[in-house]
Amino acid sequence: MKLLTLLCLLFGITTNILAQENEASINEGHDLVVNRQMGNCLACHLIQGEDGPGNYGPPLIAMKDRLPDRTVLFDQIWDATQKNPNTSMPPFGKNMILTKEEIDKIVSYLLTL
Repeated sequence: MKLLTLLCLLFGITTNILAQENEASINEGHDLVVNRQMGNCLACHLIQGEDGPGNYGPPLIAMKDRLPDRTVLFDQIWDATQKNPNTSMPPFGKNMILTKEEIDKIVSYLLTL
């Protein structure tokens, strides 16, 4: 019984730590999305509740429903020219505008929209 209690306690602590790390990653992703020197997503995309022209690219809404596979969303941000060579979206990863870690945080944030 003590072992079960200890395991439950450890699992609860681990779950809490992971939730805090995920929340921090989401918050950092948001900051990258709205930062004009980094992602600057608002220059082209509408995000509800954010200030920006956002009338060129598709609105970033219901992202988890539209792109449930985070790899697809990551790849789109990394290099949108892979699927559409004529896209006007910059290849943020391929051109080293953003790192893999930064794009991963942006994906985490976008999937909350």
